Amino acid sequence: MARPDLPLRSIDAPPSLAETVAALAAEFAVTAAEHDRSGAFPFANFDRLAEAGLLSLITPRRFGGHGGGLQEATLAVGGIARGEPSTALVLSMQYLQHASIEERGWPAHLAEKLGREAAAGVSVINALRVEPELGSPARGGLPATIARRTPEGWRVSGHKIFSTGIPILSWLAVWATTDEAEPRVGTILVPADAPGIKVVESWNQLGMRATNSHDVILDDVLVPLDHAVDLRPPAAWRVPEPGKSAWSALLIGALYDGVARSARDWFIGFLKSRVPANLGAALATLPRMQDAVGEIEALLAVNARLIASAARDVDDGRPPSPSESGLIKLTVTGNAIAAVEIAVKLTGNPGLSRANPLERHYRDVLCARIHTPQDDSVRLAAGRLALGL
Repeated sequence: MARPDLPLRSIDAPPSLAETVAALAAEFAVTAAEHDRSGAFPFANFDRLAEAGLLSLITPRRFGGHGGGLQEATLAVGGIARGEPSTALVLSMQYLQHASIEERGWPAHLAEKLGREAAAGVSVINALRVEPELGSPARGGLPATIARRTPEGWRVSGHKIFSTGIPILSWLAVWATTDEAEPRVGTILVPADAPGIKVVESWNQLGMRATNSHDVILDDVLVPLDHAVDLRPPAAWRVPEPGKSAWSALLIGALYDGVARSARDWFIGFLKSRVPANLGAALATLPRMQDAVGEIEALLAVNARLIASAARDVDDGRPPSPSESGLIKLTVTGNAIAAVEIAVKLTGNPGLSRANPLERHYRDVLCARIHTPQDDSVRLAAGRLALGL
């Protein structure tokens, strides 16, 4: 996948990707606490992402996008997460799905339609995969969502949960089983405004509250036959795909690393400004606090190297194995959680006060554990591989 041109700046040159992302993150941070408190979806943030061209950062140039790769995507997602991580999660799913469109060879007219809509800033897509009984498809099993083939098209019925970003989605990549004599499993592309779709506002979580990852009910939703964009026999899905595994692992890793960096920044500001009466100097002067900040810096430095190196390998056509991608995700998210926990432990009550952002960062970063693949699955796969089982 080609990378966008990001020239060195001159006086009249447009801002670089990093500068654009940093400016938007600072803007989004102003309202992040309110979105967390209310659980309201950050629609205005997506207007700004569209204006900046970030919805089409990895969309092919032939469709009007920027043609970026995973290096650019992780920079954008990690940067936006420092301001408002729910926005960053929805953005990461946009990038993951558009990367899949290219990699999996969707019908040309649909690939172009979604690409040009993203470039125009009017289209967001995410996959709807998880179900109440099935849980995450990554752990095996067939979806209960059924795609029934009829002369007029596919009729899709089912119940999806954890539908991240549903208030703003234009397209739903629905994971379904066909009703054929030999069932196939895969993705049916469904317009989010199609008749028969109902959103049940069920999302009320500890963290990442503004993602609005509600339940979605599909009741006999009709889509054209060519919207079955990636159907395969069930056995064909048992072998993870290196490219998609890497994109998913690194985008999720970058997101929660961004949350940890915001927590680190607040912690450093707290240590510099807090002057206990019995000490007569800022907490930052204490060796114990300096050691703690150094420990956080070590965790985040490892994250930066892992994300940058693996993303570069993917863009160069050398994606890590799915097992290695899982280990990178496990390590990066574990480091992010550990970094925030260090800050929380050493700030005492202020760190857990809802008046301070560290408490919100802590709730958000803990959500890293729920993303596929979960830590136990990663360790099991790596262990079995090492043992030759």
